[in-house]
Amino acid sequence: MLDKSALSIESKSHFLNFIRPGGTSRGVLHQKQSVFLKVTDSNSGKFAWGECGILRKLSIDDRPGFEDAVQALCKSPQDFVHNIHEHFLKWPSIRFGLEMAFLELKNDQQAIYFPSIFTQGKVGIKINGLIWMSSLEFMIEQLKQKIAAGYSCIKIKIGAINWEEELSLLRSIRNEFKAKDIEIRVDANGAFKAGDQVRSRLDELSKLDIHSIEQPIAVKQWKEMHDLCKNTPVPIALDEELIGVLEESRQKELLDEIRPQYIILKPSLLGGFQASSQWISLAKERKIGYWITSCLESNIGLNAIAQFTFGQEIEMPQGLGTGSLYDNNIPSPLFLESEYIKFNESGNWDYSLLESSHG
Repeated sequence: MLDKSALSIESKSHFLNFIRPGGTSRGVLHQKQSVFLKVTDSNSGKFAWGECGILRKLSIDDRPGFEDAVQALCKSPQDFVHNIHEHFLKWPSIRFGLEMAFLELKNDQQAIYFPSIFTQGKVGIKINGLIWMSSLEFMIEQLKQKIAAGYSCIKIKIGAINWEEELSLLRSIRNEFKAKDIEIRVDANGAFKAGDQVRSRLDELSKLDIHSIEQPIAVKQWKEMHDLCKNTPVPIALDEELIGVLEESRQKELLDEIRPQYIILKPSLLGGFQASSQWISLAKERKIGYWITSCLESNIGLNAIAQFTFGQEIEMPQGLGTGSLYDNNIPSPLFLESEYIKFNESGNWDYSLLESSHG
């Protein structure tokens, strides 16, 4: 039993450097900041790391007051740790980081949050191969690498370059691979305009046996998104739409109003595993499909999300990162084997990068 009254907390900020800039419809990413919480149990002397992943322009944590909230937590942890879901309702990434660390200390196993045959190294989790937005030439290069590596599900970010070029890339995949051989998911990150533009693009995508499209239009257009989901020729998955919708009553309202085919859960942006489980329960009640994705966390956050994901027993490929995007990630036992992310039970974690980072 974890005695939360015996916990002390310190924070470390670490900037993860992209090996190659990652293109999205919101701009090109060169770095990704995470704030790590080192939670120590004074009774045993054991500690665990939790990751607060801040994704600029997307996380609701990306606003004034975040650093103050972290400092207050570290200064007086006993004022907060007994009810993190209430105290940090408006700071989802802090909830995520604390939840991780508490689970690890409770389990008394390094970097184990949800023990399973996944953490025993016996099985992996099938994931999609992500194609970042870039020039058409580089997107084709990424595609060839993913297919050669053995991925059967490809996720392509769209909406940043010329639409006809993106469509040409998708057509070239379908000309070579049938839907039963390569599943294609696309992610628009809200790049299309509601109305004729998005409907035209959905019609074009429907001819290519696309599995689904994430967030075709910008958030907070519930009526327009409802109309799209009701008549779409391509299944629609809500992603950014869920971020910042924190109260259960509002979550129910969103799902009942829009009625999407899928929702996509990013635990570090939604408030952790309890918050993600609540979304899953609401989706199941409404027969809405779902899958889980990481969101550019380090290997520490990715590991926790992967363990949670395995426990959901979702058969379709998940959107878990690979840890290979950065040149200064936290060395870990996670590894890739074809299209599966796996955990090496006998592998080691190296937290020296965090210990040397600034508070």
